Amino acid sequence: MALQVSVSNERIRLSMIFFGSLFQSQRRSQRAHDDQSRLRDLLHLVIERLCQRYKLTLSLAICLCLSAPATASHPDDALEANIPIVSITRQNDDLTSNSAAVNASVYKNAQPVETTTNTNGLASVGLWQPEFSEPSLYALLDAEFAADRGDKRRALTIYKQQSFKEDATAVFERALSLSLRTERVEDSLQFAKSWQDQYPDHVPAWFYVAHLALRAHDYLLAGETLNRILRYDPRADLSEILIGIYPNNDEDKRELLAALQPLDSEQNASLSVLKAGLLYQFNEPEIAIVHINRALARQPDYVPFITLKADILRKIVTAETVINYVSQARLRDPDSKSLYLYEIRYLLDLKQSQEAWQLLIEAHNRFSDDAEITLLAALVSLDNEKYASADQLLNVLAKSPAYLDQAYYYLGISAERQQRFEQAKYYLNGVMQEDLVLEARRKVVAFELLNDNVDAAIATLEKLRKDFPVFAPDTFVLQADILWQQNDAAEALRLLTRAARKYPDNEALLFARAQLLDDQSDYIVKRTLLNHLQALDPSNLSYQLSYAQLLLANERNSEQGLALAQAIIQIHYDDPRYDNELHLQALNVLASNALANKNYQQVIDYLQTPYDVLPTLRSGTLLLRAYQGLGNNERVETLLADLQQRFSFGQHNINDRIQLY
Repeated sequence: MALQVSVSNERIRLSMIFFGSLFQSQRRSQRAHDDQSRLRDLLHLVIERLCQRYKLTLSLAICLCLSAPATASHPDDALEANIPIVSITRQNDDLTSNSAAVNASVYKNAQPVETTTNTNGLASVGLWQPEFSEPSLYALLDAEFAADRGDKRRALTIYKQQSFKEDATAVFERALSLSLRTERVEDSLQFAKSWQDQYPDHVPAWFYVAHLALRAHDYLLAGETLNRILRYDPRADLSEILIGIYPNNDEDKRELLAALQPLDSEQNASLSVLKAGLLYQFNEPEIAIVHINRALARQPDYVPFITLKADILRKIVTAETVINYVSQARLRDPDSKSLYLYEIRYLLDLKQSQEAWQLLIEAHNRFSDDAEITLLAALVSLDNEKYASADQLLNVLAKSPAYLDQAYYYLGISAERQQRFEQAKYYLNGVMQEDLVLEARRKVVAFELLNDNVDAAIATLEKLRKDFPVFAPDTFVLQADILWQQNDAAEALRLLTRAARKYPDNEALLFARAQLLDDQSDYIVKRTLLNHLQALDPSNLSYQLSYAQLLLANERNSEQGLALAQAIIQIHYDDPRYDNELHLQALNVLASNALANKNYQQVIDYLQTPYDVLPTLRSGTLLLRAYQGLGNNERVETLLADLQQRFSFGQHNINDRIQLY
């Protein structure tokens, strides 16, 4: 008898070895299509032998089919399917380990589909598989090989069918994983709900259905399922269910809140904090604070809960109370970088930059190796004009290759503010990070122009164009600006025309060229260019304003031109489209038109207040001419003196041209 067992075990071991080697061979053979028919014949032979000991080899097949090697060659399969990890605090062995055996009569009476869709000309699965109540080994292997070949539709069809058989929890989870990668979330939810209906006592399936219902915005089903989970375990960890399900629009948020409100979340921290966050967004902080306090009672030191409470408190208590709350939490957990950063940023929001800087230095001393803290401390030091501290911190940061470019950029800013322009040029020329290099070179060009070194400024742009071709259109625009400042508008226009031929779809080049064209003598060309730009980007307010200026320059009472400019100045400051500089330009356009119509008081109404707040040469010149038109000599003399002091008005100063341009 012992000998027979030994022989049997040896056969099983040899079968497993042979099966494993065959599985590896199958993966390699996909790259050589000539071997596929031979592999299919071998697979039939092996499966016939293995199916004789079906019970022993099923677990092996499941492990092989669901293990990493089966999908390692496909990056998309290696990704998580975002199925929530089920975690409950109360254990029930009958439900978790034997759930598929519960309600056996239901399963026996169920009529699972025995065939799958015949895809790619292959025979249906029902013709291959033996009649077993458990999942078919052959079908699972065929499904996994189909997935490995990229035929996800066939693999998913087979897996879904096999998942409805007995003891098929692992197959269900594999099917759900594939479904989430290849189907809409609504289809995945329908599949998970169908499986849960057949296995109503399988607790993990509740979690899957709840998560998918939330993702699919089926808040009625989500609420029902969450309520079932909470009745089973009021303290169940719902954090994984709630990941990635937060709605983007207010309507969905309200539906989610309505579904959650009836649920008893007093003992469930994750549900309490979700309610608190939604109530906070709907400006109900007094109710939100009740829910966040419940969450904190369960997890008093969890930083995200602490910061959410601080956000809620900001709506109902004084700033001092909020700072005290966060500060006390930070003292209880001095190693929490997040609490330091929250308090620092809140202090900056309150314009308490000195207090924020002191706390940043403290944070830097505690987290001396943290580059984010060091950089933030350096930037706040710059804002507080503590240049020695900023330079010291930035030089520390420069030792990290990942932060070298940022350190050099802000060292250049620090040197600029200290009027050490040569030092600033050195640092800014050393910046090579793509998202910083263009702005760094702009500043270098400005420094060269400050010294009237036009050739060096153009050389800087040419080098940037060579080193970073992606910024070539921007360098042409900057170079044209330099030429225009040097009173060589014709050469600037020729440069932009040549560049536009090379980059015909670049809007910045086209717009810069349009800006250099004369409103009257080049009316047709400029109008064509601006119409083309507005067709490319109909919402661009700069294009609209330039077009309004063109129309008003050629027809003083152009209704379309006036409407475009008026629409821009009517944009409220809290509108995302609002731009302070564009607003002032629109006022200047309207004021210029009013001046051309000799409506001098309207010019003053447009520009006097903006000039008092943010004086510019263009606005001041228009105001001066309006006061001259009214014969108000006292205001003329006062404004003329102010313009001369601010802008060297009346002298041939390059700043006049820069401001007017």
